[in-house]
Amino acid sequence: MLVIVAPGQGAQVPGFLSPWLELPGMTETFASWSEVTGLDLVRYGTTADADEIRDTAVAQPLLVGAGLAAASALLGSLPAAPHQVDATAGHSVGEFTAAALAGVLSPEEALSLVAERGRGMADAAARTETGMTAILGGDREEVLAAIEAAGLTPANDNGSGQIVAAGTAERLAAFAENPPARARLRPLSVAGAFHTEHMAPAVERVRSAAEATTPSDPTVRLLSNADGAVVDSGAEYLDRLVSQISSPVRWDACTRTLSDLGVTALIELTPAGTLTGLAKRALRGIELLAVKTPDDLERAGALIKEHAGAPAAGTTQEG
Repeated sequence: MLVIVAPGQGAQVPGFLSPWLELPGMTETFASWSEVTGLDLVRYGTTADADEIRDTAVAQPLLVGAGLAAASALLGSLPAAPHQVDATAGHSVGEFTAAALAGVLSPEEALSLVAERGRGMADAAARTETGMTAILGGDREEVLAAIEAAGLTPANDNGSGQIVAAGTAERLAAFAENPPARARLRPLSVAGAFHTEHMAPAVERVRSAAEATTPSDPTVRLLSNADGAVVDSGAEYLDRLVSQISSPVRWDACTRTLSDLGVTALIELTPAGTLTGLAKRALRGIELLAVKTPDDLERAGALIKEHAGAPAAGTTQEG
């Protein structure tokens, strides 16, 4: 059983889109997507520096566009996904990539909404000085208790001993002075406290934009960051995409669902590495591939042929 996953903000690095633009038709595709998003995605993905692509309003559409381009190159086309993919999930903004892969949104719809999401979250982050800090190691329950006691939010629960706390800069500074036992803290280079109450203004902005979209039901198993559930309604998934902006990402729950389904191989779309790293610790024994450049497509195709099409754990096939 094969799952394709899409990374979230922070995975981008300067120039990562360059090798993908060498594929036939990709430059034209990104020119069209640039019009949809109101951003020069080609420049941002090739020659822009790290500071430029760290901008939330830029990073989010760039990541989704890159993920969709890699998925299209791998599968031949996104509508072909049901015949080659058993499940899909995205981390944070990667959920928009997964939604398009599963047929809930068209690529253009996903990019239009995510562009609004990026602008809305950037504007919300500018209202108050907030941030995020990764907590590595320590006892899980003690870490969560310490986050709550500090008045912060566990914005990302990634499993594998990694939780991200988010909130005001003042509270994060106080938290750093009294960290949980046996835990290491790593401040993240992000513009604000994503997936917390501080993003509420962005929720309303994206919800308004989403009203013009009519989603389709997923054509492959589609997992939600809210609780790891497999969502079979396009309308429900779109609603979850919007509300997730100010709600914690439970990647640990998504990982448990993948384990319960009996996933045997995981492919991470470009710019890959983060989610395969987590899977090495949380999904031991399955085959993993981080698709970073088109050179990885041949291996990815072989994994699809070998693993896709298997029934979920606990199911049987007849005939």
